[in-house]
Amino acid sequence: MNHSAARERRERWTHGTHRAVKSLRTFQPYTGPRWPLGLQAALVMAVPIAVGSALGSETLGILAATGGFTVLHVTTLNVRERIRVLPLVAAFLLSVSVLATALAPYPLVASVGLVVVTIAGAALSFGYRMGAPGPLFVALTYGLSARVTSVVDGERAISPASLIVAVSAGMLFSLAVAAFPLVLARNRHLAARRLREILAVFALGRDGRTLLVRVAIVAVVGTLISVTAVDPERAYWTVGAGIAVVGTRAGRGDAARRGLHRIVGTVAGALIFLAFGTLDLAPLALAVVLGSLQFATQLVTVRNYALALLFITPMVLLLTGAATGTVGSVGTLTERVLDTAIGAMLGTLTGLLHRPHNS
Repeated sequence: MNHSAARERRERWTHGTHRAVKSLRTFQPYTGPRWPLGLQAALVMAVPIAVGSALGSETLGILAATGGFTVLHVTTLNVRERIRVLPLVAAFLLSVSVLATALAPYPLVASVGLVVVTIAGAALSFGYRMGAPGPLFVALTYGLSARVTSVVDGERAISPASLIVAVSAGMLFSLAVAAFPLVLARNRHLAARRLREILAVFALGRDGRTLLVRVAIVAVVGTLISVTAVDPERAYWTVGAGIAVVGTRAGRGDAARRGLHRIVGTVAGALIFLAFGTLDLAPLALAVVLGSLQFATQLVTVRNYALALLFITPMVLLLTGAATGTVGSVGTLTERVLDTAIGAMLGTLTGLLHRPHNS
């Protein structure tokens, strides 16, 4: 009996591995246009950078672009319902950014803050069934805010007030872009539930609880590894990589596929980042490149996650690199690949918490 059970487990793992590898070249079916969301995402990324450049403050424009992460949430709702939920998303992300700037001078305390806000964001996302991207941008917003306002040679690299103003401006622009489709009469007459109906009941359910536990493990273990063996300031990237693997769907098979896609897509995307980094892009060119990468990401992310990461990775690396002055750094590239590998492995391993029949 034990021999038979062991053989069955081996066969299941072999079959699962084969499916994960096969998924790298598989495009999932998707109905409905993605270009409207892609265009919104591109605009909220590119326009703040272009405006900041025109005003002589490229860095603040880049920080404002991070406020554009808001528009990537609750994309399954129609426009009238989205504009009721997105202000709450923006308010939460802004509070995360504010907390990060307050804790930035204290790396160890800031690391604890990363764990807390990540778990809180996951609980809200899964409990209210908000869908993709889950708590991913909670971790990234917190980490980037802490990184750019950290203390360097006794002074803040960027003042907290400047960061908060820039991020707030980006969020307001993001909300305006999300609401813009209401200029079309057909959208103004869409049926829309009230906010208390959209977010009616907080309920995790079995799958939600498992996803939350997975995120908590990734946040705690990923942060501990970064603090004790890597670099506390890079913990947000490790945690973010793990969260991206966890995703918003329950299942062992999905965890294995996303983990493999994360590693393969990130390595390929990191090479693209390095190529862009050697070009010494002018601010306006950077805005165009980031907007184009964001547009491409939204088109393919529902079809093939590895291909999406081919665009996501250089986009986020260019964004964070421009904000911290490390664009084109081979050292940064190596660090990000290492952090991603650690986070993706953690996210994949936590998939074992799901029962096999959920795969």
